[in-house]
Amino acid sequence: MRPLSVLAVLVSAAATVAADPDKDGFVPLFNGKDLSGWVFVNTPDKTFFVKDGEIVTTGTPTGFLRSDRHYENFVLEMEWMHENTKEVGNSGLFVWGDPIPAVGSPYTRGIEVQVLVNLEYKDKKGNVTATSHGDVFSIWGATCKPDRPHPGGSQRCLPSEYRAKGGGEWNHYRVEANNGVIKLHVNGKEVSGVSACRPRKGYLALESEGAVCHFRNIKIKELPSTNPKPEEIAEEAGGHKALFNGLDLQGWEHYVPPGFTQDDKWKAAGGRLIAGGTNYLSTKKAYGPCELLFDWKVPAKAAKTEIVISAGGRHVTVTLPKGGRAGSWHRQTVMTGGTGAAPIQFLPAEGLELMNVFVRELK
Repeated sequence: MRPLSVLAVLVSAAATVAADPDKDGFVPLFNGKDLSGWVFVNTPDKTFFVKDGEIVTTGTPTGFLRSDRHYENFVLEMEWMHENTKEVGNSGLFVWGDPIPAVGSPYTRGIEVQVLVNLEYKDKKGNVTATSHGDVFSIWGATCKPDRPHPGGSQRCLPSEYRAKGGGEWNHYRVEANNGVIKLHVNGKEVSGVSACRPRKGYLALESEGAVCHFRNIKIKELPSTNPKPEEIAEEAGGHKALFNGLDLQGWEHYVPPGFTQDDKWKAAGGRLIAGGTNYLSTKKAYGPCELLFDWKVPAKAAKTEIVISAGGRHVTVTLPKGGRAGSWHRQTVMTGGTGAAPIQFLPAEGLELMNVFVRELK
């Protein structure tokens, strides 16, 4: 993905941290009125909204809302509350993430600070392997070292004690992130942490994962840089916009090729676009030169392991990358040319599934 220009980054930074610091050096990361400074990634706008001075996520579909710029070293404080008092309530804060989801996932690569209630996982020996709150762990290709060894050997720090309140009650998190080290304080006391994080500079994000969750009083105090290496920095946003909202076919229509009958069996389910029938799945909007990015998968036993798309008015055949296997997710980038505008279309194929469909229009 192509980085933003230095000017764009500086303008974005100025727009995000415009308020004067308080006596402790914190500035609001959320203004309490709207989502200025935040970017929708892979969900509809209605998945995250502002009400009564809070950011609320509906939990549907799974995805995330990210900051509009990178953060490196900082102290972040926020309050959160799940509405579920008995059912599982799941959400999270992503730290040092990429701007778009990891391949085959609705989540970014980064470090997750768990925001969860009413759930505890145990292994066959009865060891707790994941808790409802206070866990800090790497996700989707990021790496870290937990402060205490995990019983299953994973890169996940379990809290030293459980201090979070249950559904319907507000909890306070203090996240101290500095030089690849994260320490989490839950309701006033440090309970968990990780070190040697990679990336250790990137976007912050709030997660939508199946339950209504509220966030408020989100503020941040940035600390001096510790000069991360390029390989320790998350990707910069490249101007990609989601074509699929992870929920439904909004923005799409079925194109019936000449000589065919209406056969609109494409559907959206589980955060994926699933092929069917003989009709093309077509964007309603026409695009000129652009960069199309998407994840695709065909079944392991599919008769054909290639798919065809139409972009920029021409057909492009996409095949498995060298060493790639059917049955696994693959990320594909297609550059369209020409001077005219045309819809982006996916032709159906046996068992084809798509997710993370993004476009970046070129000048």
